[in-house]
Amino acid sequence: MSATLPSDGVARAGREEAQRGAETAMPQIFHRSFNVISRVSIFGAIFFLVALGWVGAKTVRSPSYTNAFTAVEQPVPFSHRHHVGDLKIDCRYCHTAVEESAFAGMPTSKTCMNCHSQIWFRSPMLAPLRESYREGGPPLEWNRVHQLPDFVYFNHSIHIHKGIGCVSCHGRVDEMPLTWQVHTLHMDWCLDCHRDPEKHVRPRQQVFNLAWEPPPGFDPEVYLKKYKVKSKTSCSVCHR
Repeated sequence: MSATLPSDGVARAGREEAQRGAETAMPQIFHRSFNVISRVSIFGAIFFLVALGWVGAKTVRSPSYTNAFTAVEQPVPFSHRHHVGDLKIDCRYCHTAVEESAFAGMPTSKTCMNCHSQIWFRSPMLAPLRESYREGGPPLEWNRVHQLPDFVYFNHSIHIHKGIGCVSCHGRVDEMPLTWQVHTLHMDWCLDCHRDPEKHVRPRQQVFNLAWEPPPGFDPEVYLKKYKVKSKTSCSVCHR
């Protein structure tokens, strides 16, 4: 028969075993509640980063960042609504290079004075124009409304000859008392047009007609083929 320990011996052996386990076990440094806190912190950090990214994406597309819908101050407060909308002056009268070069061109003082030497020629509002028109006077420095980064190449003449209307980029300037930007000018906005040009193509004779609407039965595919418009999304198209 195997020997058995008395009850007090069993208890003593258990206490000794527990003591040895306590001596060899790692002491608990953090409270058990820290397990919950760590999980909440990890998920909270992920949620915070996602929310931060969403806020950042909204911010870079907001008017406060892109300057969209903010009228740009000019040396002379020029109204497209009056000159284009009311008087029906063609865009090319002031922007003379728009059909031939990358830059549309800005009107010289002489261009303005062709009319204003007879109309409103004594208006205090036009004093900077008259001063610029005098021999040796400083040229008017118009402030750009649509400003692309230096690493972006944009050619007005190409878009004009491909049947892309001014309104696609500049909006209804014939309704603007002062000129402002209506789009973000971000790369994704440009790519939307380059992927689906049929939404913007029109007959060339209607490119400068800001109020033009496609008539019933209008087929953009006809003009895409006629003007050889192709969907171009290669980086080298705009970044040269």
